[in-house]
Amino acid sequence: MELVGEIEDIIYYNETNSYMIAEFDTEEEQTTIVGYLPFVGSGDNLKVIGNFVEHKKYGRQFKVETFEKLMPQTVGALEKYLANGNIKGVGEALAKRIVSRFGEDTINVFKTEPQRLAEVKGISKAKAIDIAESFLENWEVWQIVGFLERFGIGAEFAKKVYELLGVNAIEQIENDPYILIDIARGVDFKQIDKMALDLGISYDNDKRIRSGIKYALIRATYNGHACVIKENLIEFVISLLDVMTENIEDGLIELRANDEIVIEERNDGTGTWIYLSNFYYTEQDIALRIKRLQSAPNVKQIKNIAVLLKKLETQSNIELSEKQKEAIELVNENNVTIITGGPGTGKTTIIKSIIDIYEQKGNKVVLCAPTGRAAKKMTETTGKEASTLHRLLEIGKIDENNFYQTSSEYEGAPIDADLIIVDELSMVDMFIMSYLLKCIYKGTKLILVGDCDQLSSVGPGSVLKDLIASEKVPTIHLDKIFRQAAKSKIILNAHRVNNGEPFITKGDDDYTEETMEDFFYIRENSQEKMLEQVLSLCTGRLKNYGDYDFFQSIQVLTPTKKGMLGTRELNKALQERLNPNIHDLPEKANMGAVYRAGDRIMQVKNNYDIDWEKQGNNGTVEVGKGVFNGEIGTITEVSEKNKIIEIKFDDEKTAYYDYTELEQIEHSYAITIHKAQRKRI
Repeated sequence: MELVGEIEDIIYYNETNSYMIAEFDTEEEQTTIVGYLPFVGSGDNLKVIGNFVEHKKYGRQFKVETFEKLMPQTVGALEKYLANGNIKGVGEALAKRIVSRFGEDTINVFKTEPQRLAEVKGISKAKAIDIAESFLENWEVWQIVGFLERFGIGAEFAKKVYELLGVNAIEQIENDPYILIDIARGVDFKQIDKMALDLGISYDNDKRIRSGIKYALIRATYNGHACVIKENLIEFVISLLDVMTENIEDGLIELRANDEIVIEERNDGTGTWIYLSNFYYTEQDIALRIKRLQSAPNVKQIKNIAVLLKKLETQSNIELSEKQKEAIELVNENNVTIITGGPGTGKTTIIKSIIDIYEQKGNKVVLCAPTGRAAKKMTETTGKEASTLHRLLEIGKIDENNFYQTSSEYEGAPIDADLIIVDELSMVDMFIMSYLLKCIYKGTKLILVGDCDQLSSVGPGSVLKDLIASEKVPTIHLDKIFRQAAKSKIILNAHRVNNGEPFITKGDDDYTEETMEDFFYIRENSQEKMLEQVLSLCTGRLKNYGDYDFFQSIQVLTPTKKGMLGTRELNKALQERLNPNIHDLPEKANMGAVYRAGDRIMQVKNNYDIDWEKQGNNGTVEVGKGVFNGEIGTITEVSEKNKIIEIKFDDEKTAYYDYTELEQIEHSYAITIHKAQRKRI
């Protein structure tokens, strides 16, 4: 279905992907249109193609599949277009004077006689040229949008192409369509390949084969892999491109010669592995930096540490196990140490003991973790402030689409510390690990703590597992569950699952009178009953087992986003039960969700620019920038007047979100298990 009309008002616009909700005037009616509409402003004339849909909350809307920008058809429409902010240096008053001077000939003046714009009061000859160039650039952008649309590449991607390739984008793409593979993560190779084939590129074209190989390697990184077995790579590329093995072998040779990939022959019997070069060099950099740290003089070693351990036990009224003492001695004897073990095996006690012993000797200890929640938990359990790795490393704004391509350019400030303890290392990907190591002085002790049985990092690499498997870094494996932890069914069952055993039940040897009732397995056969169970458990049913306030102590996890038991529907149901708007307070609807004060939310995208503030203990106010993917917070205010939502995060910082930035947050009454790995529950 096709509609022709004018953008009357923009209700919502996502600066990142150009998703828009707008009021659209046609000759017959005013309707709401939704879709990806880059470089569109109020007053623009469009031809939109799509279908009417019925939104459950907002009613009838026109969902745009593709569109075309039209030249304004009337003098009034032209004036509105010029005044909408798209043309650099032209506001409402100047737009009125330009149209008043040139009338229906205005567009022709912009295109062919730009110097005549200087006839208008307030426009110099230089400004006339600048205004005309801005006008023409706007229309050249539309050639790019239309060009990509012909090959099934959406308007939301067209903006990214223009920003990176400029006004000559079409010419560059026609010369090499596969350049799009290198521009951004997440591009659909099949669409780009179809474009290339339609433009006349042959199946066995060298560029096509090289790009198919690179795409396969990039796609593997989405699943956390830094490299791929050669045989698997060739098999995938054959199915992707429909070419011969010989063609792929030739492509690998060319890519290797251009230093775009690295081919590694391993001696462990696993065969040949292929890396994108930056991934290989990052792994290599991690290994070299760890070796340098380990081989440096052990200047922070403490003599007679056994005496200090005994003194610590007396002062703190604790009894360290032999494994815990061994771990602390290992830290003392080495510059780099790994401490690994499951829940309840005493990792936190070791960290606290290391802090106490080394600080008594005047050493500066720095604590850090991958996420805000993990850092907060580390602070609570040790009594010492912990930082997120992003904050510690002062990682500035990074283009998410080129994150892994530009990592080698990172140069952080050296960390002022004698000991650095990194908790939850299993969540740290290879690039963040590389950044960290670049910021550590020789002579600094690095203690890496984590559970290698936890889910691995969202980003590529399996840093903790690989370091342990290398057997090059001194490692202590904690396997004893301490008496207090052994009372918890959660911890007991976690170890049972790792060992392939069923959940604990009464009558098992591990079950005692002291076993806590903190784990319940409830079997239901219908989604409706499951939903009622979840709602009941979150709204007071657990009071018999402890003071479990939902907002302080309960987190709902689910495997999926979709369906009755997915995060979207669960969040709506939980919000209605736990935070209904009974006092008719201000709220803001966005992308199918409604946000109000008291809502629990999660940041779902790194924002390196957003300002935050935090109240200090002595009345001071700390300010900073950046809220990162996975951080949890609570909405404290929705201001309709200022179009802002105020959010206080779990690490006590407060950030302010403009209404146009709400695509960065989601409700987090319920979150996916995948998201849960970014936080420590």
